Amino acid sequence: MRSAGRVTLPDWAVVTPERRAHIERVAQLVGDWAQALHVAPAERERWLRAAWLHDALRDATAADELAHGPMAADRAARDGETDPGVLDAVRYHSLGSARWDDVGRMLYLADYLEPGREFDRPERAALAARAPRERDAVLIEVARRRITRALGAGWPLPRETVEFWNSLVSR
Repeated sequence: MRSAGRVTLPDWAVVTPERRAHIERVAQLVGDWAQALHVAPAERERWLRAAWLHDALRDATAADELAHGPMAADRAARDGETDPGVLDAVRYHSLGSARWDDVGRMLYLADYLEPGREFDRPERAALAARAPRERDAVLIEVARRRITRALGAGWPLPRETVEFWNSLVSR
């Protein structure tokens, strides 16, 4: 996971070149936000560890697409990751979590807003630019977009997503 002082994919990751490029863009975005926000180096490293881990097993299985976060968090814990915030960020990055600290919130934003995604590019770029200054407002908008998509597709909302949404709008 760390190579010459740099955070990167763990040895056990199973990713396609396209997935690796996505992960790199997510890591770049959280790194840029950490710099813009002048976060402490240790916190920046937490954000980067979560970014590199979040989709580390996304291409490992054809199972339920929501399983890759918990699988990666469990594998990272077995591999020595002990930070509960990083593990929760990875575990729930597709769903949201009312228990998250900044690492989960920033990963959730970066995973959705990274510039390589094809849909709604101008709107997402504008949200990404606002994220360091207006994180909570952007977080609500990203959660709203993800929930609207799930509802439009007729998917059930997981309990974690509902609790996350409620925690965002009840502040």
